[in-house]
Amino acid sequence: MPHDIRIVTEAELREVVRLDLETVDVVEAAFVALARGDVVMPPVMSMDLAAAHGEVDVKTAYIPGFDGFAIKVSPGFFDNPKLGLPSLNGLMILFSAKTGLVEAVFLDNGYLTDIRTAAAGAVAARHLAPADVTTAGVIGTGVQARLQIEAAHLVRPFERVLVWGRSPEKAAACAADLKERLEIEAEICTDPETLVRRSQLVVTTTPATEPVLKADWLHPELHITAMGSDQAGKQELEAACLAQADLYVADRVSQAEKLGELRGAIEGGAWAGGTPPELGAIVTGSATGRRDPRDVTIADLTGTGAQDTAIATHVAARLGDAGTLVRA
Repeated sequence: MPHDIRIVTEAELREVVRLDLETVDVVEAAFVALARGDVVMPPVMSMDLAAAHGEVDVKTAYIPGFDGFAIKVSPGFFDNPKLGLPSLNGLMILFSAKTGLVEAVFLDNGYLTDIRTAAAGAVAARHLAPADVTTAGVIGTGVQARLQIEAAHLVRPFERVLVWGRSPEKAAACAADLKERLEIEAEICTDPETLVRRSQLVVTTTPATEPVLKADWLHPELHITAMGSDQAGKQELEAACLAQADLYVADRVSQAEKLGELRGAIEGGAWAGGTPPELGAIVTGSATGRRDPRDVTIADLTGTGAQDTAIATHVAARLGDAGTLVRA
């Protein structure tokens, strides 16, 4: 029997959901669901398209009690800016959890992924960063660098942000944007070491395959959220960082072992800490987070299908008349 599918564009989605505390809470609920252990979440399907300097990830998860589940396709083609095109795009498909029928297609061009990824950074900062943060730093200068700092500022309203990137021009543009958006001080650092040593909260947002943050730079009262390593071969943190930290937390251990910073630490022989806690366990209190203000903590965010289902079902509940109905 024919049924209606709602097609929603990026512009329409931007009117429905934004990066705010409500969105952070939605994504936090996804981590809580993961901690309960009843989420069905298959491994990430990931393709590395070296010839095109691109990659494609497919993620999904079924969360009991949710009306729907999402399948997200996320391509990243990193030479696109040379053609005047964005590096990241993609879409989400929302299915009914009761019938399996397609209910909506979100042509978000990666917007929902950007929002839920930044919100996950806020969840990590909320539960792991020092209570008082005056200076935050970001390594990277792209869209996610901006969003991660905005998200962290929602839960730790710092006074100053430091920015470092390989391109001084892009770092300057990122700093200027953050200064205007958040109405805080924004500085460019000439090297990442200075940025880390001056910050209490650092986010790494690069596609690096060689570490951009060294273990020697770690210092008391530091939290690091590493979110750029989401495929085998990527690595932002020197492997020794994980071993030297007082607490290392993965969003999903099984993913971090294959795609995240934990993979590099295991392969480099720097990790002998057994199975680390997951972020959801920290949120629920079943695992202990920061024990002391002087602790060094690290969150390794590879991105989970549960986050995609959470944001997609949240959007669906808020759509109203937005989008176009198509009879299928």
